[in-house]
Amino acid sequence: MRIMKQIAVVTGGGHGIGKGIVGKLLKEGFTVIALDINPQYLSELEADSKFLCDVGNADEVKAVMQKIEASFGRIDCLVNNAGISLFEPIETMSVETWNRILSVNLSSMFYTAKFGKHLFSENSAIVNIASTRALMSESDGEAYGASKGGIVALTHALSVSLGPKTRVNCISPGWILTNENEKLSETDHYQHLVGRVGTVEDIAETVLFLLSDKTAFITGQNFVIDGGMTKKMIYV
Repeated sequence: MRIMKQIAVVTGGGHGIGKGIVGKLLKEGFTVIALDINPQYLSELEADSKFLCDVGNADEVKAVMQKIEASFGRIDCLVNNAGISLFEPIETMSVETWNRILSVNLSSMFYTAKFGKHLFSENSAIVNIASTRALMSESDGEAYGASKGGIVALTHALSVSLGPKTRVNCISPGWILTNENEKLSETDHYQHLVGRVGTVEDIAETVLFLLSDKTAFITGQNFVIDGGMTKKMIYV
């Protein structure tokens, strides 16, 4: 791991996987800047700096990057985690909803790269959070699946454009338990090859690994973290 204290920005850092990533990086000695659209989540979050931001809005992302530049001067690590999970039939989904999901889930990652590029330090790293929905689908998942598939493509495109200064990888989580009160059955767990549903810690550990110098030769890749679920053949 790097010895010098790193400055990390985490979008959607106020809850769920993002909150777990913020906690992991703080524990590992990073200076963590969390962005979230929900003021209550931010108020309850432990982080070195917190900014209210709708990452689906280019102007807001640009303004936050200017604040980060004024306060910190650089970004060593960026974790693009913010996202909307919404499934709705194409017959009823509005064009506005489609565009909103794409803007938050996908365009936001272009915005943070565009407006943060001049702040990225040498040997910096970006981790984008996609989903196994980039690779497989259920009914009514067009907007979400398209946004997550776009993240995988955007990741390898950015790795070319931003390299060698900045490495860019993404993680595609499978079923991750983000609500501890959610009731799970034995079937829920054992349809995974490892025998359990994933945890926020599983994703946070992978993020930490990809931000470290241990992965200095890895860029442009998509890491599927799903307990083997996408490899299990199922007959109906």
